[in-house]
Amino acid sequence: MSTMQPFLMFQGGHAEKAMNLYVSLFDDGEILDVTRWRKGEQGAEGSIKLARFRAAGQSVLASDSPVRHAFDFTPSWSFFVDCASDEEQERLFAELSDGGEVLMPLDGYGFSQRFGWVADRFGVSWQLNLA
Repeated sequence: MSTMQPFLMFQGGHAEKAMNLYVSLFDDGEILDVTRWRKGEQGAEGSIKLARFRAAGQSVLASDSPVRHAFDFTPSWSFFVDCASDEEQERLFAELSDGGEVLMPLDGYGFSQRFGWVADRFGVSWQLNLA
């Protein structure tokens, strides 16, 4: 059977820091496997060649791109998280927006009683909905 997973490609060696942040935010957060670039390979030695982690029930792949490119993350793709409580939503909003950008502050928006949207310090976009 085919499978599909989100794949986050970071520039500037940020994959490990981002992955560590994401797994720390969720009770089931866990780094599942990591392969690093080795000396003489295309990527920076020790940076993430390919990693897989789990957060909020979702398996995600991550990598440090060995190539500089003209594109990066945009809010057109995001993680959508249904939060179980006000407290969880506020905590995630605060931690993910720290050093990032608030795209929509926590508020009622008609389609949701309480919703917020942030781009974290790595540029990854998160929609936080109160379920």
